[in-house]
Amino acid sequence: MNFVEELTWRGMIHDIMPGAGEQLAKEMTTAYLGIDPTADSLHIGHLVGVMILKHFQACGHKPIFLVGGATGMIGDPSGKSQERNLLDEATLRHNQEAIRKQLSKLVDFDSDAPNAAEMVNNYDWMKGVSFLDFIRDIGKLITVNYMMAKDSVKKRFNGEGDGMSFTEFTYQLVQGYDFLTLYETKNCKLQLGGSDQWGNITTGTELIRRKLGGEAYGITCPLIKKSDGVKFGKTESGNVWLDPNYTSPYKFYQFWVNVTDEDAENYIRIFTMLDRETVERLIAEHREAPHLRLLQKRLAREVTCMIHSEEEYEKAVEASNILFGNATAEALRNLDERTFLQVFEGVPQFDVPADEVKDGVSFLTLCTEKAPVFASKGELRRLVQGGGISLNKEKVTDPETIVNGSRLISGKYLLVQKGKKNYYLIVAK
Repeated sequence: MNFVEELTWRGMIHDIMPGAGEQLAKEMTTAYLGIDPTADSLHIGHLVGVMILKHFQACGHKPIFLVGGATGMIGDPSGKSQERNLLDEATLRHNQEAIRKQLSKLVDFDSDAPNAAEMVNNYDWMKGVSFLDFIRDIGKLITVNYMMAKDSVKKRFNGEGDGMSFTEFTYQLVQGYDFLTLYETKNCKLQLGGSDQWGNITTGTELIRRKLGGEAYGITCPLIKKSDGVKFGKTESGNVWLDPNYTSPYKFYQFWVNVTDEDAENYIRIFTMLDRETVERLIAEHREAPHLRLLQKRLAREVTCMIHSEEEYEKAVEASNILFGNATAEALRNLDERTFLQVFEGVPQFDVPADEVKDGVSFLTLCTEKAPVFASKGELRRLVQGGGISLNKEKVTDPETIVNGSRLISGKYLLVQKGKKNYYLIVAK
């Protein structure tokens, strides 16, 4: 596959430096992409860059993930109006290891292939560089005029945010030094990143040219936004993380299955490895019957399986089905407590003493006296007679049915369903 052609049809190229395509066509090329190590998990905002390196490796080239240990101690001004929190070395090392573990599911780090991925940390070469060495060997090569011309610097100098510290002003030199170091030590001739990184990338290629007389290149992808203009990756509750401890597979799946039609058409290209023919067929099928949400479902499947597993994907689908009345009592019981609570987030809850449930109580008494799910016993009897009431996804046929501890989900929950869509949660405390 041709890397530039592959990214072009997927809408993943914003800027490409002259000569980059020719370099990739000539030989197996090494490229790097920087990853912010400020957390011990990647989130879906990082996935754009990860997918680019995944395609890069699939096209026969060698990817390097650079964890910005040193730059994480400074803070990149690109696309930000405030300085960010800086990290200590122990935290950075922990985050690096966690990130590598996540990435190893997505790209090949461990084979003996010549294009196996590598991970490096710029702290490893920056920690031994003195300030005097840096300004003598690197600082003299780039003028202040050149640095001031960068958009990321201009915006901050023009009053966006609280101005810019000298530390952040030097960031582009430090990132440029990374490129220079990888060019010298790993024969890395290409840097990849988001379009907000263009200024930093070109500083690196300029350093390589001025110090070594070498040719290096940059390719950037557009910053992904949702159809409403909001930055991709953020939700009302914050980041959507790849670590299941921070964002459960169910919530992760829900993010993708609920995107708009317009976003689904973009995301199926960007966040999956599906080929062009398959993607175009899926988009055409979706446009024929958008109410079926075929595109969102396929997108959610591809990404959830890639990040978690097929098993977690199946569980997420089953959990989603529970809300729409298609699932069984067994499926309900198979949910772990965290997913169960996420599925029924926001439904009315009633607390009852645990002893009263565990010892046994009639459904009628439980749902009217102990927990006022129903306005009256008459209403409950009428609905039971009409077949409109379920307990834990099983029809209630007798209002005097005894409910005891054996019916509790995860030892503490009872799910009452009135009609198709009205759910109530009774919590035994």
